[in-house]
Amino acid sequence: MDWIIWAVLFSILGISAILIIVTLISLPQLGDERKNFIKMKAQSFTFAIVIGYALIELFKKIYINIWKNGSYEGINPIIFLITTSIIYLISLLFFRKKYGG
Repeated sequence: MDWIIWAVLFSILGISAILIIVTLISLPQLGDERKNFIKMKAQSFTFAIVIGYALIELFKKIYINIWKNGSYEGINPIIFLITTSIIYLISLLFFRKKYGG
């Protein structure tokens, strides 16, 4: 049963990577300055989301370890990578539509 979950997760990650590559390939039609601006906006938005999530997880770890005397599992790297790639894809598509013309 575990291999099915892993297969689904890696499939989602692969599909996200393919969609990001296709979107980035379609950007050169817009010109260099707009293409760079769109990529920069999408990257900065994704970076802000990732840093916010990392801070939430940090405070969650501190809370669990100090006040609850429990053990903190941490962040699942596959889920984190999939979530980050989906956020980047959505923000890239959004900013492409907004600034792409």
